[in-house]
Amino acid sequence: MIELFSQTSWWVPVYGLIGAVITLPWSIGLVRRTGSRPAAYLNVLMTVLALIHSSILLWSVWDLPPERLLIPWLHAPGFNIWLTLVTSRISVGGTVIIAGLSLLAQVFALGYMEKDWALARFFGLMGVFEAALSGILLSDSLFFSYALLEILTLSTYLLVGFWYAQPLVVTAARDAFLTKRVGDLLLLMGVVTLSSVAGSLDFTHLAIWAETAQLSPLVANLMCLALLAGPVGKCAQFPLNLWLDEAMEGPNPASILRNSVVVACGAYVLIALQPVLALSPLALTTLTVLGAMTAIGASLVAIAQIDIKRALSHSTSAYLGLVFLAVGMQQDEIALLFLFVHGLAKALLFMSTGSIILTTSTQDLTEMGGLASRMPATTAAYVVGAFASIGLLPLGNFMAMVEWAEAAWISAPWLLGVLITVNSLTAFNLVRVFGLVFWGEPKVKTRRAPEVGWLMAVPMVTLTIFNLLTPFILQKFYILPTWDDSNLSLVVVLVLSSLLGCGLGGWLYLSPQRPKLAGAVAAPLREVFADDFKMNRLYQLSVVFAVLLGSRMAAWFDRYIVDGLVNFVGVASIFGGETLKYTISGQSRHYLLTVFIGILLSITVLSWTFWEWSPDLHSLAIRVQP
Repeated sequence: MIELFSQTSWWVPVYGLIGAVITLPWSIGLVRRTGSRPAAYLNVLMTVLALIHSSILLWSVWDLPPERLLIPWLHAPGFNIWLTLVTSRISVGGTVIIAGLSLLAQVFALGYMEKDWALARFFGLMGVFEAALSGILLSDSLFFSYALLEILTLSTYLLVGFWYAQPLVVTAARDAFLTKRVGDLLLLMGVVTLSSVAGSLDFTHLAIWAETAQLSPLVANLMCLALLAGPVGKCAQFPLNLWLDEAMEGPNPASILRNSVVVACGAYVLIALQPVLALSPLALTTLTVLGAMTAIGASLVAIAQIDIKRALSHSTSAYLGLVFLAVGMQQDEIALLFLFVHGLAKALLFMSTGSIILTTSTQDLTEMGGLASRMPATTAAYVVGAFASIGLLPLGNFMAMVEWAEAAWISAPWLLGVLITVNSLTAFNLVRVFGLVFWGEPKVKTRRAPEVGWLMAVPMVTLTIFNLLTPFILQKFYILPTWDDSNLSLVVVLVLSSLLGCGLGGWLYLSPQRPKLAGAVAAPLREVFADDFKMNRLYQLSVVFAVLLGSRMAAWFDRYIVDGLVNFVGVASIFGGETLKYTISGQSRHYLLTVFIGILLSITVLSWTFWEWSPDLHSLAIRVQP
């Protein structure tokens, strides 16, 4: 039975793909009389089957070593490509999380997008999302993972541009797609190079090859930096971090997955490539620098946002920066634990955010207030999600941060300052959002805001309970360390940093003088951070200017050099033809004279050339002179 489930592990991502295909008749308008609901229900059913299958598979392989499954894909003489899957507690556990969060997001979407005319198309794209995510978790092949990452990029583009009638949505989808394509192109270069030097693209083989690989520093650095570029784009790290901000223009149920597990898949591929990246100290240093810059920079940008979704999306970039730092420290298990607890907490935060947006019809924090008494379930979900996102006892993210801090204290103590800063700023930002949304007096758009219906409340409450139970689940399976192994000094420092951020945020945004205090402090901060450190302007002055200048130079060269040369040949041919037609007399002796003169001139030119460049004959001619 165990072998049967292991051999059918490839069915887990297929369920989502089947759900996407089933929705096509409704998505393209072939079926109209029933509406889009049946397509959504069928897609939900496929996700339930994926959750059941992956859960049984996880139970089957929990105590077994990782097992590889080879699926033939392309065979040719001297050329074979296999789709390699791996079943382990980590990969299969990841598919359980993806299927569970996808199911909750889809049920949430049934209530959130109840009146949307394109509901079937949305659920079809969610099915593609789920299939690609599960495939990446099960894949043991860099080639297969790259293909699935490309599918994720396309799905992101389509989901961000879901409401394509709005010009801002179209622009956001285009920018998100192009930003990711920069990292994907460099990643493809690294994949091709790695295939040629390693002879295989399976992660298992690459880890063995990397132990004895002998590469020149130049090749190792360039290859590893190219491999690093793909996860940088997928995880919204500096300098490819602006797409996640703009991706918030898409439907909120898609943002639940995008900010929890989609961005985490880029980090998962990075973790799988860690043995190869270790060949280049420059790549690990770059990984650390980019992670630290993004973690602190995105945390500062988040506290200046007045759009509720963007305030949370920037914190996603910041926390993935901490994951990059963990990989740079070669602490893969800590990075995986961080991805797990952060994904659950961030999914819950975006569920509560979706409830707020639906009932208030706004995303502007300045237009909200006083929702705590009107939306108790949403308020409880936000509070639990916020506490689960920072270093506060006893939720799961606290223990993950303690593990991270202990690893940093051993390898690079200065990184502990990055963690404390990010934790404090995140706590401040989450309390700020709570004060603006749930605290204070109700405003025009929140005065009559009701609690959401059961289709949205059930998945939100379910995920709230799961976040509360996460520490006990991790302790049950011996994933978290015991208190005897923890550094109490780091525990105290981490708790104090959380209390500092929460206290400062409460003083500014929960006190009766909140408008005066918050305005005095937030105004200069917003001026500096609200525009993402002027990243758009920096792109305009660097990348966009260079591309524009290069395009203008290429256009000038094409118009005046290439076209000029072609036009000159054409004009010369016309002029020569028009001139020679007057020399035609019709008499043979004139033609013979012309041929004779031409031959004579040709012989003269060849003789002169031979005489000039043949040193032996030239010296011979000098000797025979009188």
